[in-house]
Amino acid sequence: MLKLTAYADKISVVPGEDISFMVNCEAGPKYKADLVRLRCGDENPEGPGFQETVVKSSASKTYKGRKQTIHAGSFACVASAPALEGLESFTLQAYIWPSTPTKGTQGIISYWREVPKKTGLALIITKRDGSLAVCLGDDEGKIEVINSGKPLVAREWYFVAVSYDAKTKEVKLYQEPLKSHGRTDDHAFVKKKSTLKSVGSHDCPLVFGAYFNEIDKGRVVCKGHFNGKIDRPRIANRVLNRAEMMEAAQGPIPSHLMADLVGVWDFSVGITTTTIHDIGPNRLHGRIVQMPARAMTGHNWDGSEMNWHHAPQLYGAIYFHDDDVIDAEWEVDFTFSVPKTLRSGLYAIRLRAGDTEDYVPFAVRPPRGKATAKAVFLLPSASYLAYANERMATDAPLAQLLTGKLSLLSAQNMYLDQHREYGASCYDVHSDGSGVCYSSRLRPVLNMRPKYSCWLGGKGSGLWQFNADTHIIDWLESTGTDYDVVSDEDLHHEGLSVIENHQVLITSTHPEYFSKEMLDALDAFKAKGGRLMYLGANGFYWRVAFHKSVPGCMEVRRNEGGIRAWEARTGEYYHSFTGEYGGLWRRNGRAPQTTAGTGFSAQGFDISSYYRQKPDAKNPRAAFIMKGIKPDELIGNFGLVGDGAAGLELDRADRLLGTPPNALVLASSENHTNIYLVVCEELLINYPGLGGQENELVRADIVFYELASGGAVFATSSIAWAGSLSHNKYKNNVARMTGNVLKRFIGPAPFS
Repeated sequence: MLKLTAYADKISVVPGEDISFMVNCEAGPKYKADLVRLRCGDENPEGPGFQETVVKSSASKTYKGRKQTIHAGSFACVASAPALEGLESFTLQAYIWPSTPTKGTQGIISYWREVPKKTGLALIITKRDGSLAVCLGDDEGKIEVINSGKPLVAREWYFVAVSYDAKTKEVKLYQEPLKSHGRTDDHAFVKKKSTLKSVGSHDCPLVFGAYFNEIDKGRVVCKGHFNGKIDRPRIANRVLNRAEMMEAAQGPIPSHLMADLVGVWDFSVGITTTTIHDIGPNRLHGRIVQMPARAMTGHNWDGSEMNWHHAPQLYGAIYFHDDDVIDAEWEVDFTFSVPKTLRSGLYAIRLRAGDTEDYVPFAVRPPRGKATAKAVFLLPSASYLAYANERMATDAPLAQLLTGKLSLLSAQNMYLDQHREYGASCYDVHSDGSGVCYSSRLRPVLNMRPKYSCWLGGKGSGLWQFNADTHIIDWLESTGTDYDVVSDEDLHHEGLSVIENHQVLITSTHPEYFSKEMLDALDAFKAKGGRLMYLGANGFYWRVAFHKSVPGCMEVRRNEGGIRAWEARTGEYYHSFTGEYGGLWRRNGRAPQTTAGTGFSAQGFDISSYYRQKPDAKNPRAAFIMKGIKPDELIGNFGLVGDGAAGLELDRADRLLGTPPNALVLASSENHTNIYLVVCEELLINYPGLGGQENELVRADIVFYELASGGAVFATSSIAWAGSLSHNKYKNNVARMTGNVLKRFIGPAPFS
């Protein structure tokens, strides 16, 4: 198992800036760090082989090792609530939608101290039978649990409440389903006297979606994480009757209750932030921890409005999960100041302790507002985030059917399967089966590593995402091409200025996830005469959003189209971070064909194929591309990824989806296996004949076209393309064609 894991606080850095590293070392008392420049991360002996260059730096030292822990599970907390201190009589209430009520003790609203003595009050789901309960503790460590005795039904809305009269010691517990079902006994009202002398007081945080355990290195650590939604929590400083509870829960707070309400939280306020707002008189605002999902349909959502911006009162729920992780919150082990002389490129901090090793990759950008080369490689950090720590091979029963073979698991796969606290990818589901819509780089991303082999990467090298992209880096190095590297997160935050001084932008093998800001910057680059080399497939596919105040935190909502590992619930299609409609860019009016001339058409993960030249290959406009390639020569019938250049995921030209009318289709792939299938957004009705041996949509098109600005676009439309560049020591038609394009695109002459 892995005993050395780490992450950085940035995905890219400008010379002269600092980048910090957080390290968990369980391999021994010390570890060695070195700065390396990465060239090729593929260990396949049939290719260039793994290649790195150690760079002398101030970061290259031996450091003291220590264990660092991730506390998974989301919640919301109010750090300081003086209005609760000394509370005697009270009422707690909320609407809840539990998704795993039988999983164990789960906190809903808790003003609780766990240690040194259990004291306070908490509205919970009890582990005994999955029913609602109240837990009370006095100042002497004695506790009492009163439960409804009626198990809650998963994924149903309930109004829940508890009141306590300090004088009479009477407890009333309400568990009321908003919808009744036949032969389902889940309604409860319990009235009972407490045996405790009093409910104890303390100064610990108020927590929603868990209960407070301790403060660890300045972090609030909770237990009993709740799976499900919480809407409109309220706390009163006296016993409210049933009618008053409804008055407090619905609409504006009446004036006659205002003095009695300690906290009135409205989760529909500040959805794009990390703040929870108390709209009552005490303004007990708090914060969310580990990013529970917001912009979620509430107890009163009726389908009349799909956009939470238009009717926020219908979206007052927060969806908590016991496995949410956005920030590992590890302490910094060392900080590296990037020398101003360090040239742009793909780098990593290499960590070693005994026979244990880990890498933390990052990009070194050119100085801001400048270019140190005519070409720039766009590192697809958004796509890396979407796949970060994916567990499909261990969790998804379809993994082997997708690839047509047994899944080979790496050490990283096995470690992530056992260490769920490292967080999941946007291809995984939470422990309650709901989709993971948020991902972050503020944690070790163990599949974004050189030497990593992915189960999804096809026959041969088995590469996917980061390691596959190092084939392009290796090719650039082999040609002696000067190039810069920037991340698409840079493009998102800084726009056109990141790339405008370059002449040609080279994509990765799989730039699947793009924000509006990224697409706008890329379109502006092309409009200024820039040239785009799209050396991959399934690019510009999903629309994503980045959080405005949480670095490196990305959101994707998988709406009603596209290849999806899960789908968003109806009514939850708009991003919580920005309010933008999520889903496919195709559904947002900007199909990938409008960006790069081709767009996602088919996928398969067994054997890659080749391209056959089309009549457009003989067009004089394409002569510079086809130079040195014989007419009728098959292109890419070789490669490290599936034995061919056309594989894994394939894009096609389509005039109806936005391929420009002047685009040339130079070659198309053929003869794919029936593991390859047409993507689901093409299907209006299910029908036989969707496999690679049967359907003409299962193909990759090599496309070229000129832009009115004097720029141009070249698209290879296959994820496997880059895996064929190094064949025969770069003496092959894939490398020749790609090199021909790069040479012309770097040249100063505009395209007509």
